Formats: sequence, structure tokens, C-alpha cells
Amino acid sequence: MTASNQLRQLLDKPGILAAPAVYDCIGAKLAQKAGFPLIFTSGFGISASLLGLPDMGFLTATEMLNQVRNIIKSVNIPVICDLDTGYGNVLNVRRTVEDVVQFGAAGIILEDQEWPKKCGHFEGKRVIPTVEMVKKIKAAVKARNKSNLVIIGRTDARAIYGLDEALNRGKQYQEAGADIIFIEAPQSIEELEKIVNYFPDVPLLANIIEGGKTPCLTVNELEKMEFKLVAFALSGLLSANHAVSQYFEQLKVTGSVNLNNNFQFQDFKNLIEVDKYRELEM
Repeated sequence: MTASNQLRQLLDKPGILAAPAVYDCIGAKLAQKAGFPLIFTSGFGISASLLGLPDMGFLTATEMLNQVRNIIKSVNIPVICDLDTGYGNVLNVRRTVEDVVQFGAAGIILEDQEWPKKCGHFEGKRVIPTVEMVKKIKAAVKARNKSNLVIIGRTDARAIYGLDEALNRGKQYQEAGADIIFIEAPQSIEELEKIVNYFPDVPLLANIIEGGKTPCLTVNELEKMEFKLVAFALSGLLSANHAVSQYFEQLKVTGSVNLNNNFQFQDFKNLIEVDKYRELEM
């Protein structure tokens, strides 16, 4: 079964689907090991980890797609890929979608920001005209062909024009063929509830970022609101940086390694399947 069909089966089941967004293959493997049924890729995390730069349009399409391809190959659970704006006009969207379909992506997120885009929880975002984004959604629908790729239409209009405009855009993206709607960065519980009430029969994605603009609700709370998908966009990135920073500071001060670290070398070798590949080279 293809990854996109796996994802659609998950979406057809009752209840909410929650998963972290990852920026590398190690994070993807750890999420799979933890038992998540799917993962997202994080454009923010990929920009930070590959380039050491903020999510402000520095990543090229080639850099993003190379990392996305590697992440997809590293796990056997569905991967929903952050494809930013599609990296150009409708022709670029078609090519980008065709590429990720070939990689085995289960789904994509396509947003309506102007390029260079910014993280959805940054200030200073701008969005393209609704009609232009509708054309991009339709191009993505055509480009997925028979792959059954799940298309998530994202709007960042809340920050510029207010929630009502974001809802209107989301409706038009859904009518253009988006399978799931993602209103980025609502700023209160009341706004989250308004989104759900506006789309009573449409699967919705909520994006939770610690310290971001959207309230950090639990999965259970979002499920009660009837969101279908939850992405924890930066949880892995923030927790990894906290742990590594603490460990490096300790190493600098003490000059010794912590042998009580719960994740040992053998654990890491198991994660990346060293024994499996050693057997293959015999």
C-alpha cells in the first residue's frame, strides 16, 4: 500500500491524529520508534539544521526536496511534507508535487505566502491573492495524478487581514481540491473554535508551537474541538537543542562524559540498524 493510501486510511478512522514535525532522519526514526503513525517535516527545522538560518525563505527548493526525500526513505510511516509556497508559480508547484510523489510522500502542505516566505508565527508575512493560490491548489491536484497524495491547503491570512479573510480563503482552497484545511496561527481558543464551526465537515489541521501565537492546547483538547490533525512543529527541535545545550555545557565544565546518559551508543546503533547493514555486507 502506498504511503498516501496509508494516510487516507488513518484519516478515515475516528479520532484525532497527532504527530511531531521532524527536520532530519534521526528525528523521523525516533518518532517512528515512539509509535507515531505519521510524521510531518518541518521547514523551520530544516532551515535551522541545514543552514543555521531562520525560516525566512533561505532554503532553496533543491535543499528542501533533498531533505524531504531522505526523511521519507528513512521510515515506513506516512510523511506529510512542508513544501512552503511550492517554490514559484503553478508550473513550479506542478514540478514540486510530481517530485515528492515520486519520493513517496503521503501528503503535502502548500501555503499562500509571498516568497520569500516566513515562519507562520513570525511577523511581517505577506500573502498572494486568493485567486493565485486557488490556481496553485488546482495545479497540485492535477500533478498528484493517481497517487492519492493528501493536499493540505494552508493560509497565513489571519496575521494580515484577520480571521474572517483566512476562513474565506480556506473555504476557497477546499473547493479547489485541498483535502485538509490549515488556518495558520489563530491567536485564541475562541478563534480555534470559530475555525471548527466554519468548517463542520472538513478535516482541519492545528499547528502547536511552544511560545508561538496559537494556544498550546493538548491533543485531547483539540480532539474535543474536532480538529483532525495536530502538528507539533518545533517540539523535537526545541527539546533536542535544550538537551544538547545542557550536555555540551556540562562537558565543557567537567571535561568528562556522562556515562549515565540513558541513550547509549548501542541504542543509537540499534536506531540506525547497524547490525542489519553489517549482515548485508557479509
